[in-house]
Amino acid sequence: MTTLVSRRTLLKGGLAVGAGLAVGFPVVRAARGVARAESPGVFAPNQWLRIDRDGVVTIVNSVPEMGQGSLTTTPMIIADELDVVLDQVRVEQAPANPGLYKNPVTGNQSYGGSRGVRDHLAMWRKAAAAAREMLMQAAASEWAVPVESVETEPGAVVHRPTGRRLLYGQLVDRAQALPVPQDPKLKTPDKFRYIGKHVHRRDTPEKITGRGIYGVDVRLPGMLVASIERCPVLGGKVKSFDGTAAKRVRGVKHVVQVSNGIAVVADGFWSALQGRKALQVTWDEGPTAQVSSAMIAREYEAAAKQPGQVARNDGDAERVLAAGGRVHEAVYQVPFLEHACMEPMNATAQVTPEACVIWAPTQNPGGTQATAARLTGLPPEKVTVHTTLLGGGFGRRGEVDFITDAVETAKAVGAPVKVMWTREDDITHGFYRPATYNSFRAALDANGMPAAWRTRMVGPGILIQKGRVKAGEVDPAAVEAVRNMPYDVPNLRIEWTNKDFGIPIGFWRSVGASQNGFIIESFIDELAHLAGRDPYEYRRALLGKSPRHKAVLELAATKASWGAPLPPGRGRGIAVVFSYGSYAATVAEVSVAADGAVRVHRLVAAIDPGLAVNPDQVKAQMEGGVVYALTATFYGRITIDRGRVQQSNFNDYPMSRINEMPVVDVHILDSGEAPGGLGEPGVPTVAPAVCNAIYVVTGKRIRTLPIDREELKRV
Repeated sequence: MTTLVSRRTLLKGGLAVGAGLAVGFPVVRAARGVARAESPGVFAPNQWLRIDRDGVVTIVNSVPEMGQGSLTTTPMIIADELDVVLDQVRVEQAPANPGLYKNPVTGNQSYGGSRGVRDHLAMWRKAAAAAREMLMQAAASEWAVPVESVETEPGAVVHRPTGRRLLYGQLVDRAQALPVPQDPKLKTPDKFRYIGKHVHRRDTPEKITGRGIYGVDVRLPGMLVASIERCPVLGGKVKSFDGTAAKRVRGVKHVVQVSNGIAVVADGFWSALQGRKALQVTWDEGPTAQVSSAMIAREYEAAAKQPGQVARNDGDAERVLAAGGRVHEAVYQVPFLEHACMEPMNATAQVTPEACVIWAPTQNPGGTQATAARLTGLPPEKVTVHTTLLGGGFGRRGEVDFITDAVETAKAVGAPVKVMWTREDDITHGFYRPATYNSFRAALDANGMPAAWRTRMVGPGILIQKGRVKAGEVDPAAVEAVRNMPYDVPNLRIEWTNKDFGIPIGFWRSVGASQNGFIIESFIDELAHLAGRDPYEYRRALLGKSPRHKAVLELAATKASWGAPLPPGRGRGIAVVFSYGSYAATVAEVSVAADGAVRVHRLVAAIDPGLAVNPDQVKAQMEGGVVYALTATFYGRITIDRGRVQQSNFNDYPMSRINEMPVVDVHILDSGEAPGGLGEPGVPTVAPAVCNAIYVVTGKRIRTLPIDREELKRV
């Protein structure tokens, strides 16, 4: 079902999407010191929450909802600390305003890296606790009693000695005049009603009934729809074009050149596509037209034979390796990968001389606002960004290329325009997870333990390509989960070579850890088998300096009944990886058919996320990570020929299907530590656990992803 939404409706208050839950846009502004609100009768101690005279609590959620559950966890946290009934809390999505709604850790209004809870938990708790203290002080003043004699119950302040009671709504005006506490007392965990408890997702009913508003659902009066013809070569540009034939297509209104190609603007998507097919374009293909996957592979291999930049150097690995003894070598390779969000990229924009308004499924509201300001010449405060629900993010929607499309096109034609990408556009013009080549050498001591270890990594650096790390430095994202590997090896050397062929790269779910977890956990497994040791016990012996790794590894192994007999033809593999503030381990139970087909029967996953705000959502994120990781393990591969991506849709870039999904058991280790991330940590351990299990069954080591079924056939 599609909801028709006028611009006026959106600007006035948002979209109601369920009882007790609304996604809209806040009108509250707050200053440090004394609470202020634009409307009388509203208690707004800060920008994150307000209470009106009817006792309605409205909170502002700055984290885009992309499936991770921010529309549930944010109100859980604030409701607990404020002491209100969760079902009575309304939620508004924050507009783009980095000065007001920035991430307190990163300092910007952009969301990735599983930062929703771990970066905001303390801030949200403090904001709600301050409001609660002010309400208590207001009630104490009303009754002329010491504030120590009052307490709260959901939605009200109670005077303990007399039982007198005032609802929060009755205290709004008095509380509004009070100074805002800068160091409010937080609740102890034993007082939590919601944090740490299973709470059903509040956005699920809207999503399954179609009432939730995604970017593709936005409709405005007078809105046109555009599709953009892009150069088939990555990085190529328009040299010249003729839009005459395109304009003859029924429904086509405009043909305009924009930064990313030629926009065909029509009264509907089908007309825009037909007009796009009629375009005549000459392209300047640029230098990437000479690039192919075979060239990249050759250059990577050659680079790995030479020393790279040193990312870590403990002891003297080169000397020990040169001394000989039992030395083991291996090479691991991973391909480029596309995010393949279920909702293709899209954005809607309306540009006038006075203002720009954008509706978009973006992970980057602040970057969206800044991009639009730059393109229109308007000051940022004249750019309004409405963040819709996201049909998958995975890092892809942190980019602003699709925002540029919409703003430039709308500005050119003088009407509101929705730019829609096709699936083919998505696959062939993404920001890909880097392809890498990784060589390993390790020397084992008399007990079979690694005495020396060297890893040489070759590939492009995301942060360098995006200008966030200087060229010539080691890119932290490229060496994540390798440079900080947890195993206690006395002589350890990690090298990295930046080899960038101009293929656009980006942050793919769990980024460096997604591929580096595979290479590290596979190679340590090789060493365990070479030493004749149980892979689980081998890891445990090397994790003496990493107790949280060890604890989560032990939990996964115990819950998977590691060492217990399995049905004939099945084997177990194990892996443990730290990423984005959380520690995760996975045990995979696998069989391999005679034709090489791999069946994953069961995955047992354990995670130490520090504090699990909503355990049900923790499990859901781990399960979702499994699906994403299995897709990459069995199918994911983007290849390049003459600068062109060879895959185009789900027929040649397939996803895991429901009949391939194993049983997934998720176990949470409550360590009591600071909260870690959830969306990303479920990914890195899956591929190595599965491939390590394949080795147990077949004796064949998978060192290149995706898994080649032909290599596993039994002749």
